Amino acid sequence: MTVYAPPSSQAETGVPVGVVIHDKAHGLHFKLLAGKNGLNRLITHPRVQKSGLALAGHLHGLVRTRVQVVGETELSFIEKLDVADQRVAADHLFSTRPSCVLVSRGADVPPPFVQAAEATDSPLILVEEKSSVAIMALHTVLDEHLAPRTRLHGVLVDIFEVGVLLSGQSGIGKSECALELVMRGHRLVADDIVECDYRPPGMVFGEPADPLRHFMEVRGLGILNMKDLYGVTSVRDRKRIDLVVDLELWNEDTEYDRIGVDDHYRQILGVPIRMVRLPIQPGRNMSSIIEIAARAELLRRAGHHPAKEFIDRIEKRTHLPVPPESERWPSVLHSATESAAPPPAHSYEAFELLARSRKEGDD
Repeated sequence: MTVYAPPSSQAETGVPVGVVIHDKAHGLHFKLLAGKNGLNRLITHPRVQKSGLALAGHLHGLVRTRVQVVGETELSFIEKLDVADQRVAADHLFSTRPSCVLVSRGADVPPPFVQAAEATDSPLILVEEKSSVAIMALHTVLDEHLAPRTRLHGVLVDIFEVGVLLSGQSGIGKSECALELVMRGHRLVADDIVECDYRPPGMVFGEPADPLRHFMEVRGLGILNMKDLYGVTSVRDRKRIDLVVDLELWNEDTEYDRIGVDDHYRQILGVPIRMVRLPIQPGRNMSSIIEIAARAELLRRAGHHPAKEFIDRIEKRTHLPVPPESERWPSVLHSATESAAPPPAHSYEAFELLARSRKEGDD
């Protein structure tokens, strides 16, 4: 599986330590022991770091903007040290002024560590849960806060569990197509503005901007609340983007895909997402075509590619061995006329069947 890394431009963003502590999504029980003045320090990496070697003075590879975790193994080492050595170990750990240090299992933290944290304004946080539980919860929260993000103009609809992003110039009919799809039983995710964020490995999720959640603008009708009109099953708060459908006005000078053998992609946050271009023309039922595109995407995921299967069938048909002419045209057919041109070679099976049926009828 190819993992698509997020854009490097997102690497410098971060989330303050205080925001992570007060985020109830992790479900952890935090207690701030020291370093209150450092709660505005940024965490820039979604993965925590174990600080065992730092206690011994080996600081190579320690990233100060990651959450430093002191778990059961590190605590057992600290508890065997005398007070002087504990002070040295604490000075090593806090000399880099880390974003925060997390001590797990609600253990008693030796005073030298509390003093070093306070002296360097480094948040020292005690968590009641064991380190494995705390690390998994923190990874989930940090993935949410540090995910690379972008904002797109379009409409995101959930069609058969396929996240379809409708794109195109303003006024081309994206919202009208989405409205028809909702009336068919599908679900609206976002209209007009789609907030996108990257999630490993190589996925992009979309959701509405908070003020626009559940709302849709339809020219001539104004603002509509889809949840009130069609119920809670007509909307969805978040969905992975699986397919981009680019709507454009029909142009006679543009050559559109007639077979669908070649796959086209659009890059969103560094992730290639399959894209199809659909020309809009009077008489075309665009909502039905978009629904079919979602169905076709499901088939592709199941390993069925109709265009390639069609081409393979044609190629196999072309390379069939052609029998000699004497075997190809039964005498019963030649009796009709001597001057008639024979049918194409690839249709000889049909004539054989016809000849056989006539012969059996005569018998």
